This record gives sequence, structure tokens and C-alpha cells, in this order.
Amino acid sequence: MPIKASSAKVIAARDTLASLVTSKDVKAKQQQQAHLKYIAGYSTNTIEQVKRHIANDSLERLLLSRYPRVHEIRTDKALYDYAMEFKQQYLKQSDPLSKVIFDEKISLSHQALGLHTYANRVQGSKVKAKNEIRISSRLKYVPEPLLRMVVIHELAHLREKDHNKAFYQLCTYMTADYHQLELDLRLLLTCIELGKTPY
Repeated sequence: MPIKASSAKVIAARDTLASLVTSKDVKAKQQQQAHLKYIAGYSTNTIEQVKRHIANDSLERLLLSRYPRVHEIRTDKALYDYAMEFKQQYLKQSDPLSKVIFDEKISLSHQALGLHTYANRVQGSKVKAKNEIRISSRLKYVPEPLLRMVVIHELAHLREKDHNKAFYQLCTYMTADYHQLELDLRLLLTCIELGKTPY
């Protein structure tokens, strides 16, 4: 014998099914969170502003208005000279740098745009420290202030190995607008994640 449901129960059941989260909804939420992964640690207010820029398709324009041109540093030698200017000005007493290069192997998927490596090498009876900075080749084509932020960040690791209060104080000592530049670089990474590259 067929079971008859009241029309009110059928409507209620249909409304309940309609309100359930679908796999499409889950994928959309995951995609949105993936686009915002670079700014996840910022305040809710900042994240909401970024979401509005994304919705209005204005994030690229914002970056271009702040930084209209890319820098001219294209070679490893030019990058080394650029980094050494900051080191000589702010970190004269720190360990020497043996190498500063652009590295094709560092990509956005590493969630790092620069790497600082430190190694002790025994040469005869002496131990020599070797410090290297590797910067993602993707940063060959960004505005100079954003490259500066990454170079400053990696140079600060010569003195402070961890990302602690002293580390960030050193970064802001070397470039006062360090935190704004870091946010703007994260906005650029968000643009790239969305498939939009202003530079």
C-alpha cells in the first residue's frame, strides 16, 4: 500500500534538501579559501576588504596604482649588488654573504619567495660560515618595493634566525614600510592565484 505524505511534509522535506550543502558549495568554499591563503593571518576587516576587491575585480588596479612599474634587476650579479647595499648599510657586522641569486626552483607552491641557507664549512683548521640567499625568479618582474621586502626579509635572517619580535623589528628598521609591503606582496600572490598578473 503506497504511503501518502501530507503536502506540508513534502514541502518541508524539499526545503530541507534545498538547504543542504552540496559538493559544489564545498568546492566553491575551498576555492575561495585557497585564493585567500596568503592573507589568512590578517584581520577580518582586511580579509573582507580583499574579498570586496576580488568581487569588484579591482585588486590588480589597486596594486598597479600603488606600484605602476617593475624593477630592472634581472641578473644574479645585479641582485647581489642590490642586496649588498642593504647589508652594508644595516648589517655590517653580520656574517658575510657568499651568494645572492634568483632561483627558478622556488615557486609560489613553496609558500616562500626567498630562502636563506647557512652552512659551516671546514677549511683546514678553520670553520667558515657560508650564507646564501635565493630569491624566486618570479620576483624578476615585480615592483622594486616588493623585491626589497623579500631581500630585507632574507637579510634579517643573517642576524635573527626565527620569525620573532626582534626579527620584525630589524625588518622595519631596514625598511619602515615593511609590513605594508608584505601585505601588498601577499595581495600580488592572491592575484596570481586568481590567474591575474598585473606585472
